[in-house]
Amino acid sequence: MPAKPPATSPVTSRRLMAIAAATLIVAAAAPATFAYAAPSAGVSPTTVAPGGRVALNVDGCGTRTGRATSTAFSEVRLTPGNLEATNLYGSATVFRDANPGTHRVTFECGGAGGERVTVSLQVASGAARGGTGGSIGSMSPGQIAVGGALAAGALGAGIWVLRRRAAGTGTA
Repeated sequence: MPAKPPATSPVTSRRLMAIAAATLIVAAAAPATFAYAAPSAGVSPTTVAPGGRVALNVDGCGTRTGRATSTAFSEVRLTPGNLEATNLYGSATVFRDANPGTHRVTFECGGAGGERVTVSLQVASGAARGGTGGSIGSMSPGQIAVGGALAAGALGAGIWVLRRRAAGTGTA
């Protein structure tokens, strides 16, 4: 003869129903929360000289198309950065005659009327700093002298080893 299932009290049944209902509500709300999360955008570098290039990236659009516009550069069509199109990217060249100061960069997901996000781009006056990038300006004369002495010592040791090898007086 089959065994009878254990009897449940009305309080236990209500608790189980409440837990099941809460689980269903949370499961139904979770995808909606992620689907409607606002996109985030970025410009790199955030400070650039006129004529410089910037990388543009917007994440969370959920579309395969987008654009970026600014008073600092021409409109840029953004392309998917991966197969799922979770991020869109592009690059722009800042106008050579762009006014120094803060410029708004507006990212638009999809077509006209799509979700928008705006970030700031700082256009610095003057030319971009190139060359050593400030690596020498922060060194003291003592540090430069020590570095030069180490380089000269390494060069002298290399010449000495090569001359010994050529003379056959020993192995290096």
